[in-house]
Amino acid sequence: MLRNLDPLLSPEMLYTLRAMGHGDEIVIADANFPGSSFGPDCIRADGSSASELLSAVLSVMPMDTFVPDPALTMQVVGDPAAIPEAVADFQGIIDAEADNPAQIQGLDRFTFYQRAATAFAIIQTGERRLYGNIILKKGVIA
Repeated sequence: MLRNLDPLLSPEMLYTLRAMGHGDEIVIADANFPGSSFGPDCIRADGSSASELLSAVLSVMPMDTFVPDPALTMQVVGDPAAIPEAVADFQGIIDAEADNPAQIQGLDRFTFYQRAATAFAIIQTGERRLYGNIILKKGVIA
């Protein structure tokens, strides 16, 4: 254990977050997400929700301020304007806890999958709410 670190951040997660550079992206995915089949390293966090992991990640990782969309979620298939419960929760966490809060932007399902396939890593949570997936772009510490 270490002081001042969320205990949900496993050694593998901390290593991954530290190894990421400015502009690299990380996916926090729900339990239904096909994380292991996409290519980036898939870190399992089955006992945690996506919201819990988002909060933990934001406690140590800055979000990018050089792009208009440092936080991306998957749009509801057939209703892209809908805001799922998980996404509303994510926005509240970003607003309250991110060092540089930003408005979450949505991507259609297959564009989200393509983006996730090029991420630095995927953290697969036990999140059971549908559309509980978010991509974060790492920023810099000034």
